[in-house]
Amino acid sequence: MTATPRIAFLASHTDDAQRALAVLSARHGQHEPTDADVLVALGGDGFMLQTLHRHGALGKPVYGMKLGTVGFLMNQYADAGDGLLERLAAAEPAVLRPLEMVAQTESGATFGSLAYNEVSLLRQTRQAAHLRIDLNGQTRLDELICDGVLVATPAGSTAYNFSAHGPILPLGSAVIALTPIAAFRPRRWRGALLKADTEVKFRVLDPYKRPVSATADSHEVRDVVEVMIRESRDRTVTLLFDREHNLEERMLIEQFTSG
Repeated sequence: MTATPRIAFLASHTDDAQRALAVLSARHGQHEPTDADVLVALGGDGFMLQTLHRHGALGKPVYGMKLGTVGFLMNQYADAGDGLLERLAAAEPAVLRPLEMVAQTESGATFGSLAYNEVSLLRQTRQAAHLRIDLNGQTRLDELICDGVLVATPAGSTAYNFSAHGPILPLGSAVIALTPIAAFRPRRWRGALLKADTEVKFRVLDPYKRPVSATADSHEVRDVVEVMIRESRDRTVTLLFDREHNLEERMLIEQFTSG
């Protein structure tokens, strides 16, 4: 990255993020994402995910600054953007590879989406979901009765996956987490760790009586009958983090912090 990179500042709709946008763009200039060397996202983790979905195909590195309620994927915001250029020059990269989801619905429609955190299947009504799980074309679990199930990336393993008692995965581990949500049968099944290139397929066994939705990050598809998930083979994004508090360090802290 050059000493004076062209920056595209992107901000959530919160007042704090919009004020920061005005200050930073006035100080450092503003460029369109397609013309920028680096994208700076101002907001929380939700806005970071939006930024990756909207602009990830550009292949530009993204540096987030926390101006939202949750900021695991963000760096701390410095008032008036002091030292931003120095922070960008010294930042450490973390390369993330998203999941690809392909979902088929009762109507026969097919929807595809990417997930940088996780793909989750959830029951739509009071009825528990009944799911079959295939890995690389082989049935591994004939019937999982549950509130839901999810597949998480290493970067996303600290989010919904961790709340569902799934494992935190080290970055670069080439592993994904398959984690049940409130499993009823098999009652003691805690999920599985899978090689990242595993193709995971969920089949909804009783979609009319027990409808299920599938969500890739924030993109929801309702009334699914089959969902295929695998790690993307051709898409990566690069996040930038301050050295003293990089993403790997944050993931370690999560594992040794209670409460």
